[in-house]
Amino acid sequence: MTTFVDRVELHVAAGNGGHGCASVHREKFKPLGGPDGGNGGRGGDVTLVVDQAITTLLDYHHHPHRKATNGQPGAGDNRSGKDGQDLVLPVPDGTVVLDRDGNVLADLVGQGTTFIAGQGGRGGLGNAALASARRKAPGFALLGEPGEARDIVLELKTVADVALVGYPSAGKSSLISVLSAAKPKIADYPFTTLVPNLGVVTAGSTVYTVADVPGLIPGASQGRGLGLEFLRHVERCSVLVHVLDTATLESDRDPVSDLDIIEEELKQYGGLEDRPRIVVLNKIDIPDGQDLADMIRPDLEERGYRVFEVSAVARTGLKELSFALAGIIAEARAAKPVEVATRIVIRPKAVDDAGFTVTLEEDGIYRVRGEKPERWVRQTDFNNDEAVGYLADRLNRLGVEDALVKAGARAGDGVAIGAEDNAVVFDWEPTLAAGAEMLGRRGEDHRLEAPRPAAQRRRERESERDEAQREFDDFNPF
Repeated sequence: MTTFVDRVELHVAAGNGGHGCASVHREKFKPLGGPDGGNGGRGGDVTLVVDQAITTLLDYHHHPHRKATNGQPGAGDNRSGKDGQDLVLPVPDGTVVLDRDGNVLADLVGQGTTFIAGQGGRGGLGNAALASARRKAPGFALLGEPGEARDIVLELKTVADVALVGYPSAGKSSLISVLSAAKPKIADYPFTTLVPNLGVVTAGSTVYTVADVPGLIPGASQGRGLGLEFLRHVERCSVLVHVLDTATLESDRDPVSDLDIIEEELKQYGGLEDRPRIVVLNKIDIPDGQDLADMIRPDLEERGYRVFEVSAVARTGLKELSFALAGIIAEARAAKPVEVATRIVIRPKAVDDAGFTVTLEEDGIYRVRGEKPERWVRQTDFNNDEAVGYLADRLNRLGVEDALVKAGARAGDGVAIGAEDNAVVFDWEPTLAAGAEMLGRRGEDHRLEAPRPAAQRRRERESERDEAQREFDDFNPF
């Protein structure tokens, strides 16, 4: 059963914001005490956090769908809804977050590093928060925003100073086991190692980590064998160590050709040309291995490689190798630029920036895009006429109607607010007047009313009754 997974597709969904409440305070002798609807709670975020105790993405492989809790709706008596609980997902150190198109969203390195993968929705305002001097008793509340939902890809790139590369059964696992306290599985058949192994080595005052990268064979960079699956684990290393088998039993192989093939695969993968290389001739405890090492060492040194002859079984040559690696790593760390705290840059909004755009599309639809208009549309209850009127007021104050007029829109033209896959489309009717003076009964807006014959007849009857009462008062002298 697989116990190591270094690439998964994760489906995250943040919590939805709770709806605001439309309520009127009522008590004895005070049936209309003013609006007292509370706000909805904020939806929970989905956050990735680096935890160095986690070494694999296996849990997300088995459970790829993760969702935070929703915010609770508001209630009367000015009671706000409870915020949704954030969902914290621990990931290994060195996890890279990508979108489905392969764009890097975050590179999580270092204990405690966080990334918000899904932003929770805002809670809707209750009618108590919407009350103003002109709108004293709103008969509506704002809806909560939906939480952010998206698919992301998590890739684990091992954070190590040294990467051991080479053919299967070259002795990489044996070497890392004697250099450090790591206990990898070791056998004499190819692909014994199916997962990268990490070990910590101490050489003098320098402490560094070594990674055994498995599965490199010809064609690895194109996906053959296990190479492509694990080549990403060498990207963060400071030095590459070629482990060459000087006692291979395969007649068609020799250490120099193995080195050339692995170098070609690293070149095809790309991005590793600047890493220093060291060559380790392993298994010199075998007589034929020592003879072959003596034969090829001058050729390798002539190419510019530093060559070390070691035996993981006899534990010879390990001290020189570990201190040589420590020296290279110390130089790489000293040359690394000092990390400076990120400066907070405040970029004021331009004076002429309205925060939205109006464009005329080929089908004759005027599309409005902008953070505020789209958020206001998501928070509007279109079953409530007064809420729709409030939205029209907000859009008018923002300048959307003026922008539509400048773009050439006329009454009856189609207007869409939002993206194509999630837009509100309506026939535009310019607003001539807006404000609380236009409001009628709670929950209604005269701008959206259809003719009401029954109400008209009732008003006529009331007018006739008042006229009859005045005539009676004039006739009655008492």
